[in-house]
Amino acid sequence: MAVILNLLVVNGPNLNLLGTREPEIYGSKTLKEIESDISNEFGSIHIEWFQSNDEGEIINKIQTLVDGKVNGLILNPAALSHTSIGILDSLKAISIPKVEVHISNTNHREEFRKNKITAMGCDYIMEGFGPSIYRLAISNLKFVIENKG
Repeated sequence: MAVILNLLVVNGPNLNLLGTREPEIYGSKTLKEIESDISNEFGSIHIEWFQSNDEGEIINKIQTLVDGKVNGLILNPAALSHTSIGILDSLKAISIPKVEVHISNTNHREEFRKNKITAMGCDYIMEGFGPSIYRLAISNLKFVIENKG
């Protein structure tokens, strides 16, 4: 029997500026364009997209996942990856598979970006493939969920 997949993708600060913010790093597509393209590609998977510039809103959204209605989380905490113990703690409170993603390869950028506090609360981390990172994360998370146990 096939697993019904419900995924949540949470995007952090400034990702609402994709398409205009540093396109040489993040590409020219807006977040809405990325969401639309990927949702259409994975039509059989229910994907909820959420973006906030507010750390508290991101924590609150992650906390909603304790009910078990979502199979997996993809999180791009953006700059909060390097600072948010609150997001880390909310990730530790949920037991579904979690993937942290970054559009750029943070290891090839400023030194402070190499320390990812929130990644400690995730099962997997993927980065550096541009906006396609969401597609890769969904495919891999689908595999993990369908093949668990």
